[in-house]
Amino acid sequence: MARQKGIIKLKGTIGDITFYKTQDGHLAREKGGIDASRIKSDPAFQRTRENGSEFGRAGKAGKLLRTSLRALLINSSDGRMVSRLTQAMVKVIQADLISDRGLRNVIDGEAELLFGFEFNIRGKLGTSLYTPYVGAIDRVTGEITVNIASFVPANMIVAPSGTSHFKIISGGAEVDFEAETFVVATSQTAILPWSSLATTVITHTNVVTPLSTKPLFLALGIEFYQEINGQMYPLKNGAFNPLSIAKVDSGV
Repeated sequence: MARQKGIIKLKGTIGDITFYKTQDGHLAREKGGIDASRIKSDPAFQRTRENGSEFGRAGKAGKLLRTSLRALLINSSDGRMVSRLTQAMVKVIQADLISDRGLRNVIDGEAELLFGFEFNIRGKLGTSLYTPYVGAIDRVTGEITVNIASFVPANMIVAPSGTSHFKIISGGAEVDFEAETFVVATSQTAILPWSSLATTVITHTNVVTPLSTKPLFLALGIEFYQEINGQMYPLKNGAFNPLSIAKVDSGV
């Protein structure tokens, strides 16, 4: 892989060189690789097929989780979140100690490995929210909750320059990775001033299916705002809004 320089940037293929654009800039690489039909049938590529199968399964699982939390992710993700989540899902699948290689899956893996996943690398919850919070998952009632004691926002939230207000957001998701379905509920506070005025106690209760046996997730985040002439505007289009997986219960 090489980086294109100069005024004119190329796209497409010339001879054995392919020119293309990525978020890292305009790049070029030599065409090559093994014929796809050989990879599909040659015994020598059995491991390649197994790895490909599990990678594809990780991609589908990541997409399903993203879709379940879409209402929160619209303003809280970065350009490489999809690939980072897929990589995290690969680790979940590789933790499956029951299934044969190539057939490993999320259900028999360790969904708890997703705990702490940051959907926005530019604004991490772990370096934005310093007040303690308690997340809990109650399978019997289906309640996925988060509780935050009263705190002083200016002291306990590290906000981007220009912030005047914020709100706390959360979501509870029940994800069936086999049937590719989900149940989700979300909560949010009012838009609160980022000031030295202490908040009230914050309690979010997101209810999914009672007695579910599927993996359950709690996502927690912050949205930042700037007040201009009495109107609230998302700060920098949400570029620094954090959202993280704060609790996971993989199910039974």
